Amino acid sequence: MFPRLLASQSNTFNLIAIHSGSGVQYASFNAAKSSIFAGPASQHASCARPEEQLATFYHNDEALYLYDQSATPQELYVDRSEMDWIYQYTTGAQPAPKNADRDGWKIKDGHLQFAGNVLIACPNSIDNSWSIWVSAGVSNLGGNTDCVGIAVRVVETSNSSGCLYTE
Repeated sequence: MFPRLLASQSNTFNLIAIHSGSGVQYASFNAAKSSIFAGPASQHASCARPEEQLATFYHNDEALYLYDQSATPQELYVDRSEMDWIYQYTTGAQPAPKNADRDGWKIKDGHLQFAGNVLIACPNSIDNSWSIWVSAGVSNLGGNTDCVGIAVRVVETSNSSGCLYTE
């Protein structure tokens, strides 16, 4: 399903992880391989400005999208098929998995949440980054260890560079 409203640069934002005293503190979010990461992982995205290495998002009617200037959206979803709720994205008309939810994203007090749940960051072997999950009441998701709950700060942007992120 295509977005209900195409994004403009005036309603785009980046995301920053907040967890004092951890390695993920102040890490910017990026997108690669249909997943969301915090930290230095390379996006390998095709961007209008190739030096861009932060994922840019927009929010509409409880749905969350990766920003691009094209009409082909990349929409985020949470896969609730297991106790591990992974946070990923699809491209264009590609359907989400069977137990995925696309709606439920809210920005509350400047922070992103999904259906009232906080997000979790787990150390990842890709470029010393952190994989991003939605809390399902389990402290270490996806077989990971040393995961931490994070506040996800929304940082409004202007002059955003549209990107097509790797699938």
